[in-house]
Amino acid sequence: MESRFTPDAVPHERPNILLIHSDQHRYDCLAHHGHGQLRTPHLTRLAAEGVDFTHAFTPTPICSPARASLLTGRWPTQHGCLTIPSVDAYRPADADGPILWTLLHEAGYRQAHIGKFHGETPGPPTDYGVDRYAREEQDYAAWRRSQGMPPRPRHNGWFGEADPTTSPPQSRLAWGARLAVDAMTDFSAEGKPFFVRWDPSEPHLPNVIPDQIAGWYPPETIEPWPSFPDPLKDKPFIQRQQRRTWGVEGWTWEQWAPVVSRYLAEITLMDQSIATLLEALDRLGLAENTLVIYSTDHGDLCGGHGMMDKHFMMYDEVLRVPLVMRWPGVLPAGGVCDAFVSHELDLASTICRAAGVAAPDGFEGADLLPIARGDRPGPRQDIYSQYFGCQFGLYSTRMVRDRCWKYVWNAAAQDELYDLDADPAELTNRIDDPAAGGELARLRHRMIEWCESIDDPLLNPFTRPQLDQPGVKLGFADPS
Repeated sequence: MESRFTPDAVPHERPNILLIHSDQHRYDCLAHHGHGQLRTPHLTRLAAEGVDFTHAFTPTPICSPARASLLTGRWPTQHGCLTIPSVDAYRPADADGPILWTLLHEAGYRQAHIGKFHGETPGPPTDYGVDRYAREEQDYAAWRRSQGMPPRPRHNGWFGEADPTTSPPQSRLAWGARLAVDAMTDFSAEGKPFFVRWDPSEPHLPNVIPDQIAGWYPPETIEPWPSFPDPLKDKPFIQRQQRRTWGVEGWTWEQWAPVVSRYLAEITLMDQSIATLLEALDRLGLAENTLVIYSTDHGDLCGGHGMMDKHFMMYDEVLRVPLVMRWPGVLPAGGVCDAFVSHELDLASTICRAAGVAAPDGFEGADLLPIARGDRPGPRQDIYSQYFGCQFGLYSTRMVRDRCWKYVWNAAAQDELYDLDADPAELTNRIDDPAAGGELARLRHRMIEWCESIDDPLLNPFTRPQLDQPGVKLGFADPS
């Protein structure tokens, strides 16, 4: 393949790139985003020294497809990875096109991938120019055995628990951070730029936390999420089925609070491990020429709307994600950017640009660097997301959201429309409200335009009337 490295296009020395890419971290679960209890001082520091993006959204709220979008720069319907390996419709992304790892390898970057890899490509990271790959499940389990430690407990299923056999320095988070520091140390000694990607599974459920930190956020002190009291009235039936399948139907907040407590504690533990990486950059003298990015693949409900995990809905708890970027001298310290960011897609293009690599024509994202500096306005007036199903089989959903309204097209169920100004918790579905008819028509038109622009196969002669013929009754009757 012809190299896409274009050094003349880089107005700066090529940076090292450290991408910390967690799993299932809610946007509102950061201290600097207003969470009154949560302690995340090191992510707060990163935001104070860089740019905090306040309107970043995942292209799809499920692990493997979102991660495949980061590697391919394309929407799931374009790269073909629609769900995770445990589902019958799973397949990895089409790797015939450009892959971010390969592009950086050709540009001379040394690369490490530490942590979660979820089958987003047909082969492991080492097939695409990654020099070091530490497999989170197998390699951490082997490290525990080497330390004479038992396996992590799993007595409480997906709801998490305290682990009496593990101290914070022995946690999977601390283990992964140490390996990322080792990679940065060794690569920097070679005098070549590096792309080190640390992908902790945390704070993805189950939150199995060291027993010493179990008291950090006492359950009785945690306030319910604003969306918790959702009765799911006039919502798709599958959301109530999700509660039943998880066995949480009718749960009180007193039942949810211990689950949330462990989730918050694991975020703080992750923040402490992020400090290990930032301190290493300072110690190695690399901080000034390293682009540091923190983000996640998608969010989490964790009791929001009375549900667990992230499936069969397009609420902001699962779509809106943290995104912070720091690059001294290139990005302003303490910057706040409210442009709409399709973050996995935009990160692919941004990393290419920072590395002096010409982003392939098929990459759908925008370069965030000039947007973060204020040199260029954000390219979007609205934001989109796709979902295809997981735990109960396939289920096609698309979302369009602007600053004030959100429309969710559930092709095989009742659609949803939310007034985000009046109802930020997305409790009241306005889909059948005549007073919102103008907004509904506008967003359905935008949905058609977007689906056409990416050749989304969900928009076809059978489904298009749901969007462009006002007299057509959308969705199906609620069987309950």
